[in-house]
Amino acid sequence: MSVSAPAAPRRTLNTVLGRWTMYRFTVWLLLAIAAWSFVLSFAGVLFYTPAELGATAATAVASTLITSRVAGLLLRTRPQTDSSLITGLLLFFLFWPSTEGAQLATVALAGAVATASKYLLVFRRRHIFNPAAVGAFVVAVTGLGGAVWWVATPGMLVVVLPAALLGLYRNRLLPMAGVFAFTAAAVVLARFVTAGESVPDALTTIVLSYPVVFLAGFMLTEPLTLPPLRVQRLVEAAVVGVLFAVPLSLGPVMMSPELALLAGNALAFAMGQRGAVRLRLRETRDLTPTSRELVFEPSRPVRFRAGQYLELAVPHFEPDSRGSRRIFSITTAPSEPGTVAVGLRVAEPGSSFKTALLRLRPGAEIGATTVAGDFLLPRDARTPMLMIASGIGITPFISQLREVRGEERDIVLVYAASSADELAYAAELQELDVRVLVCMPSDPGIPGWTWLGPGLPDSDVLREKVPDVGDRAVYVSGSPQAVAAARKAVRGAGGRRIRTDPFLGY
Repeated sequence: MSVSAPAAPRRTLNTVLGRWTMYRFTVWLLLAIAAWSFVLSFAGVLFYTPAELGATAATAVASTLITSRVAGLLLRTRPQTDSSLITGLLLFFLFWPSTEGAQLATVALAGAVATASKYLLVFRRRHIFNPAAVGAFVVAVTGLGGAVWWVATPGMLVVVLPAALLGLYRNRLLPMAGVFAFTAAAVVLARFVTAGESVPDALTTIVLSYPVVFLAGFMLTEPLTLPPLRVQRLVEAAVVGVLFAVPLSLGPVMMSPELALLAGNALAFAMGQRGAVRLRLRETRDLTPTSRELVFEPSRPVRFRAGQYLELAVPHFEPDSRGSRRIFSITTAPSEPGTVAVGLRVAEPGSSFKTALLRLRPGAEIGATTVAGDFLLPRDARTPMLMIASGIGITPFISQLREVRGEERDIVLVYAASSADELAYAAELQELDVRVLVCMPSDPGIPGWTWLGPGLPDSDVLREKVPDVGDRAVYVSGSPQAVAAARKAVRGAGGRRIRTDPFLGY
């Protein structure tokens, strides 16, 4: 048996991007864009001087950091440094760079308002609106100043575009950003052409002078304001794109990029954005020598669908590049009341987050900030399925299989592990009505299971063992390398409908 291997560039990119949380990675991207602005300033390409850029950046970041620390002391919460840095850097790119006291005071006010919104404009401990957009909008409404989005210049686009694409790829939000960009560009293009401008000139103006890329890459897709499902996110993106492109006004309030984004945030909240919830640890149990399951009792019912993930927040001293918030697939079934569990791999050396998480003792409380994901079972129970799990990638599948226990479903599970000891949930899988094809160096000898040998099956083996793969809905979960290899094998075997759930950073 051969093992399908993903292309080296894809493997390398996923491996590199998975070293940081989405929050920490966003900080690095914004810092890179900021550094590029100084390069352009020294080269005379930007109108603003290095002193003006430096003063504005320092003011915006200092305002968000200080306000966050003050709010943390007053409310007895641990401030999120990465979140404060992101908000401050976003505001830096929105307001005129200046060394004048009045302008810097406006930037500082925007930073303070943006940070305060994270604590005041919330629902169940989760903010509803993009904080930077709130800060910019409030300052504009008060008449003290307004956002100019100076980041939307030709010279800045050289770095903004690749940075946005990297961030969107890392967070799997390219489709949402694409819908927004296409909708906004199409509406603006129609307006310009109707006014008599040529199509090439109109497109040039849209690409080089409108903050489409920056807003899509760093603000529209802010994780804590997104609705949970893909289709909901695409609807939000289309609505924001239209509002962004049409010059509407409501009395003295004119439509602006930040107001369009706030309207989209309100829509996302109405479509089902979930608030945060407190989780009390009930027990921790070993799944395998290198993986564990943590079972929590939520302070209120957690609404989710089988296959979705949960973001856990575990503030701790000196977090590393992985940050203090991580996402994990839920292993319990939605129909199981009173508990919610996650499974995770125990790596050595572990991140500071996992170290802090695994040190928790029964009774300890942590926060969960997001429930989302589209790795969902087909709505039609008659749809045959092929599940391919590598290692801890079994976690979303165990939730799904628990949920459909007793139903008449045609499911084949391909389960790859390094040894029999690493087969998480093996005993439970034996009890479920599912055909298992197990992949490992030696036959585990589990009754009813078919051993395929070591490694994920290639297209030839997959076609032999699952001849109707082309008729099945295929779901693949595991490391980015395993997902890429399995996807290639499925395609080679004739599979067409493939959903993937790569575990970045694990």
